[in-house]
Amino acid sequence: MRILVLGGTSFIGRAIVSDALRHEAEVTLFSRGKTGTDLFPEAARLIGDRDNGDYQALERGEWDAVVDVSAYQSREVNGAMDVLGDRVGRYVFISSHAVYLRTGVAPGSDESTPRREPLRAADQLDNETYGRCKVACEDDVVARYGDRATIVRPGKVAGPYDPSDTVLYWVRRGARGGRVALPGSADQPIQLIDSRDLARLVVQLIADDRSGAFNAVGPLEPITIGGVIRTAAEIAGQDVEIVPVPADAVQGPLLLPEEEWPSRQRSSAKARSAGMPATPLPVTIADVLAWDRHRGEPPLQAGLSAEEEAALLGRQG
Repeated sequence: MRILVLGGTSFIGRAIVSDALRHEAEVTLFSRGKTGTDLFPEAARLIGDRDNGDYQALERGEWDAVVDVSAYQSREVNGAMDVLGDRVGRYVFISSHAVYLRTGVAPGSDESTPRREPLRAADQLDNETYGRCKVACEDDVVARYGDRATIVRPGKVAGPYDPSDTVLYWVRRGARGGRVALPGSADQPIQLIDSRDLARLVVQLIADDRSGAFNAVGPLEPITIGGVIRTAAEIAGQDVEIVPVPADAVQGPLLLPEEEWPSRQRSSAKARSAGMPATPLPVTIADVLAWDRHRGEPPLQAGLSAEEEAALLGRQG
């Protein structure tokens, strides 16, 4: 099984490459060659740059499948598809659950849920444009490859090497113990998916030559923000008290208005039946904490500062 990964040295791509190599796939990485150069010495490497349309390194070679981890706008998927053509058997596009409408859905919604209007280009990717740009990418991949297209729509992915800090903020905060300021409700569902479960699904879909769309999300039984905090505290041997503070006081990572909660309770039944495993939440959190400690717990770019949290807690008494 020959797999070309567009990206592959960061978070989700890294997990996919690791899983593919464990299952004896021949992996080729296409990237700028600026990060992760010491990773995966057994994989072939091709150097290019999607930002400026440099796909020259992909003009030769054939693969059973390509996994597109690093496309966010139509020009990026079309640039890759134009050069690869029929030299790949299957095109697996890593999309996002952000393609779906955020409100007006019930818990348990599946892959037939209405998507947002496609957007073929955006100057900036944010909450309003990101999901719509992914919709356009999905449409372009399906239009080009038809039954040879596979769309994977992850929810919130967690695990070691996550660069976003959004899940890590709550994990690290729970592990520290004490009174935790939460600008929202501890009952908000979050539906985390372990990066390694996502990777296992992607590689299995390629091995089984499956087409269609798949929700790569955590279990329908909701994992909550409060559950993440308490699980991290338990793993670290700490006591924790979650203190609700007004949701409009400050924006906390991953917190949503209640009308959007059902969008974090999607059905994963199709992906589970295709082979996606379910790593227990304590395992994911323990591995995130171990990775974070190993890298020296650098400052986070998301969440409340200690001073902000102390001020919010002080107002609550």
